[in-house]
Amino acid sequence: MNLLSKQEIEQLVRDHEAPCISIYMPAIRAGAEIQQNPTRFKNLLRQAKNDLETQGYRTNQIEKWLAPAWDLLNNEVFWQNQSDGLAAFISPDFFQNYRLPLDFEEQALVARNFVVKPLLELFSNNGHFYILALSQDHVRLLEGTRYSVDEIDVDEIPTSLAEALKWDDPEEQLQYHSGEGASTGGREPSATYHGHGVGKNDTGEKKDILRYFQKIDAGLQDVLAEERSPMLLAGVKYLFPIYREANEYNYLMEQGIPGNPEELSPQELHKAAWQILEPIFSDQQKQAADRYRQLAGMQPERTSNDLSEIIPAAYQGQVEAFFLTSDTHQWGQYDWGSTKVKLETESSVENRDLLDLAAAQTLLNGGKVYLVDPASLPDEASYAAIMRF
Repeated sequence: MNLLSKQEIEQLVRDHEAPCISIYMPAIRAGAEIQQNPTRFKNLLRQAKNDLETQGYRTNQIEKWLAPAWDLLNNEVFWQNQSDGLAAFISPDFFQNYRLPLDFEEQALVARNFVVKPLLELFSNNGHFYILALSQDHVRLLEGTRYSVDEIDVDEIPTSLAEALKWDDPEEQLQYHSGEGASTGGREPSATYHGHGVGKNDTGEKKDILRYFQKIDAGLQDVLAEERSPMLLAGVKYLFPIYREANEYNYLMEQGIPGNPEELSPQELHKAAWQILEPIFSDQQKQAADRYRQLAGMQPERTSNDLSEIIPAAYQGQVEAFFLTSDTHQWGQYDWGSTKVKLETESSVENRDLLDLAAAQTLLNGGKVYLVDPASLPDEASYAAIMRF
């Protein structure tokens, strides 16, 4: 799997040629039931087609727009490699899909713009994190939510200490070989260093591991450049302080997952990580909600549940935090010139989800987004914002 970046969110949020179709569905990762995935997707495409026909579009237009998505149904490899959720975005000038560790509600939405709110949990302050599973023989970066984790493909990082230092310091005559003559039973042969490399003494070994970790950290810089989600280390404890010495990512957690990560499945890593992070996420959300209530009483101008105030403020980077539920929509129109908001009751190619717009712009301009259940909203309204000033 690959990371969904804020730049891609920004691309989805910007105006595309209408109509814009946003499809979300839960997916099955493995087993005989994966056959349900393309069937579910096909049903959602039919739902979108019917919606478009109801809105007056010609059948030949609709079929042309949906063609890339219909073609996806014939891609067996794609359907056999799913995450927990699938999101697809279709318009006359655009088609993209994402397989993500998110438990989506099944829906097909036709509107003036794409609906991105269900994706924002990957960037919100209530459940998104990374696990860096480290050993000398293997490295994995996993992206997680409260639901599960997925391994991320990162070409820029070495896969092992042997690979990282294979061509370093030729004057030290580090030689890598695969243990000639030994039977490996079909497994990847183990790496061995000769000369003045790993194992010469504790100090030398630590220096080599540090160089290895520096290469990993350098490879992660571009991948995590815009991220602010916590990252946990998984590995044997003596590696933790060495990696922290190499680390440049500002959101590395002090607590990690001890043990050999090669012996832990993604599901086991997720369980261990969530036990550490869930109380932290809950406390952050509670603190933000308490702050809203405090400001509502003492500085009411710093809080709002009026979209005609929130949306322009979000565009200007003035929203500090925005609370909303992932399954609530407020359809309508927003005029950038006059900053006027018009509320509507239904989705259509004339309308967009205004809550979606406010949340995306809050995130893109450095604010925090909290996707919460209705009982956790800090106000009786279905959404609420804290203003910076």
